[in-house]
Amino acid sequence: MIREEAGLGAGLRLAVGRVTRRLRQAHAVGDVSLSEVSVLARLSGEGPGSPSALAESERVRPQAMATTLAGLERRGLVRRTRHEADGRRSVVSVTEEGRTVLAERRSASVRRLDAVLEEFSERERAVLAAAVPLLDRLAERL
Repeated sequence: MIREEAGLGAGLRLAVGRVTRRLRQAHAVGDVSLSEVSVLARLSGEGPGSPSALAESERVRPQAMATTLAGLERRGLVRRTRHEADGRRSVVSVTEEGRTVLAERRSASVRRLDAVLEEFSERERAVLAAAVPLLDRLAERL
């Protein structure tokens, strides 16, 4: 249980950070990073977007997004095309190879989570399931 004096925010920060680090550590060196996975997931779910819109959505600086996109593009996971109305702008979309990498990465993480969650009681799993929409809402508002 979270110590009262530590506060809910501190407890959430610590717990979510630990889960994220453990999942990140499970992936091989050279694998797609969490920021790259996030961009691939956004493009896969929301469709093509401009680099600046992606930077805003991911809440990173345009320079950081440019670096992320360059790595993804170099590996063939995203494709840049010219904007139809304004040829000076570009639009980024996920490739089929990018969708495949995203699905494989998600599957590995989900399998790992599912295996550990089997050790939890049915009631504990229900509590975690109920928290997911709240955590999503929290992430959107940060």
